Amino acid sequence: MTTFSRIEPLGFDPTIPNAARVYDYFMGGKDNFAADREAARKALELAPELPMMCREGRRFLDRVVRHLAAQGIRQFVDVGCGLPTQGNTHEIAQAAAPGSRVVYVDNDPVVVAHARALLETTENTAVINADMRTPEQILGHPRLKELIDLDRPVAVLLLFMLDRIPEDDLAAGIVRCFRDAVVPGSHLAIGHSVSDLRPEATAGLADLFQTNGMISGHRHRAQQRTKADVERLFEGLSIVEPGVVYVPFWRPDHPGETTGATRIWTVGGIGRKDG
Repeated sequence: MTTFSRIEPLGFDPTIPNAARVYDYFMGGKDNFAADREAARKALELAPELPMMCREGRRFLDRVVRHLAAQGIRQFVDVGCGLPTQGNTHEIAQAAAPGSRVVYVDNDPVVVAHARALLETTENTAVINADMRTPEQILGHPRLKELIDLDRPVAVLLLFMLDRIPEDDLAAGIVRCFRDAVVPGSHLAIGHSVSDLRPEATAGLADLFQTNGMISGHRHRAQQRTKADVERLFEGLSIVEPGVVYVPFWRPDHPGETTGATRIWTVGGIGRKDG
């Protein structure tokens, strides 16, 4: 049995780089501070493709949610939502299937406050403050239970968040907890950066993030997981075609237009829970 650790609340300190704000900077947003921009610039020296990867990750989210809506899913739990940007989960889901219910989860209270102001625009959308390392608290959160019926199929989105869990058993335990809590017909989507293509860059970034304290309250791996490691996270689930692949190649809208795809070292896929 996996034991999930107690999580201390994160505080707000603009002098310490924050992953959500660095991502915002890469996406061209304005919700970032000097420390975030400096950390981002150092990261770009190691991996100048990072902004392109962030954009590809957002496109992957869009395709995943549209696919799940086409499969009849009307409930979504977006774990680790980060700062709002364009094309958020509820916008995609509710455009594809009006009435879809979406619960966003983040462990940063500042991110949650910002997200509530911008994302809770309908009665079918909520933002809760919880940590993915305590999935049982997410699943038992009163606000989630108001919107999400766990006796009906649900999609759990773990997109580019398990990267921040250094322990393999804990990452697998998080996935297993969500998998066991949902009913057959539910889906889990995972996106994850991997070390296969750019081991020097991913090792350098891990060292940079550790030095800068970018992920406050988290410890870090010396090297990212491999694609094979990510595939193992889908244990007990039926992987939806085309499998766990580099994200530009996951059901692209225009298969012939994958410019720069070979520079993307993030993989993703969807697992379906069968009966």
